[in-house]
Amino acid sequence: MATQFLETVKARRTYYQLSKSSPIPDSRIQEIIKEAILHVPSSFNSQSTRVVLLLKGEHDKLWDITKEVLRGIVPAENFGATEGKINGFKAAYGTVLFFTSRAVVTGMQEKFAIYADKFPVWATESGAMHQYTVWTALEAEGLGANLQHYNPLIDQKVASEWGIDKDWELTSQLVFGKKESEAGEKQFQPIEERFKVFGA
Repeated sequence: MATQFLETVKARRTYYQLSKSSPIPDSRIQEIIKEAILHVPSSFNSQSTRVVLLLKGEHDKLWDITKEVLRGIVPAENFGATEGKINGFKAAYGTVLFFTSRAVVTGMQEKFAIYADKFPVWATESGAMHQYTVWTALEAEGLGANLQHYNPLIDQKVASEWGIDKDWELTSQLVFGKKESEAGEKQFQPIEERFKVFGA
């Protein structure tokens, strides 16, 4: 029933205070991601999204890398707040890295030239659906998460550390773990300003 699905949609929130534990085994996390990769739609079934899962020490390594990259960019007098934020992400259980395959997008542009300017947009939309599906599924299993975007600052070091194909373009980082606080209150703009119906 749609009601149950919508309740899961409503339950998905952003959680920043996370810890290094999980109510489900790593195998279940992998299963969720694999199911998303297989079944989330993409334009012309192009299947342009790529995913890397980092757990435990590998997850920690990502945020150590990010911290060091930012240390070279953020002024020293402001770095304390940045370091605290990154340490918060590192305190979580794992991170899901989402990528887009440039080769797939280019191939679709060449194959369907009339839509060439649309394929990057459609790849982004498909990637976003993958992110949302994994995020919502992890929430349904009792995990909290937040979505970050430290790309392209960390792209080169991430690719080097984990042997990521140069074709894969990093798009986002989904941090997840045990919830250690409640999500903040969510404000909604008037639905009348965001939704219209004709013919009903």
